[in-house]
Amino acid sequence: MNTKQISVQRFSVTSSKSFAKVIAAFEAGIGHPDMNAFHKDIGAAKTYAQLETVVNKATGAAGLMEFYRFDFCEVVAKERGPQTPKSLRFLVGNPLIMKQMTERSPDAGSYAPVTILIDERPDGVHLSYDTMASFLAPYENPEALKVAQDLDAKVEALLTKAAN
Repeated sequence: MNTKQISVQRFSVTSSKSFAKVIAAFEAGIGHPDMNAFHKDIGAAKTYAQLETVVNKATGAAGLMEFYRFDFCEVVAKERGPQTPKSLRFLVGNPLIMKQMTERSPDAGSYAPVTILIDERPDGVHLSYDTMASFLAPYENPEALKVAQDLDAKVEALLTKAAN
């Protein structure tokens, strides 16, 4: 049995823009593929170059795509009503980046795709992200860590742009 302590760093930016405007700006930076078609196209790819083409078509300007989203407000509002603060959790990533990390550090598969939380609070709309580099640092693989740092830079730029 092996247990590893992981200390996580959270990047967070707060926006004074409305929740709807922040979400629109965030969504504009990422791809939104039809996941059934995406998986079919991945399966149909005969070469790595074809797979890269499929993935690159699915990603947005930030080089990332949405895998799934959770709407926490939808559940909480059933009890609290329509004034419930909005909160969305996005699973976002890029299979090619995930491949680069997991082939260097298999444990990276536990953390990809990444989670982004966008939620309303009294002081504004918060965009939060637990950095991939902080997840991978304990595994002491410099190559995987470099890929993670590059991914963190993409995500942080995306969130900063969406907030401003």
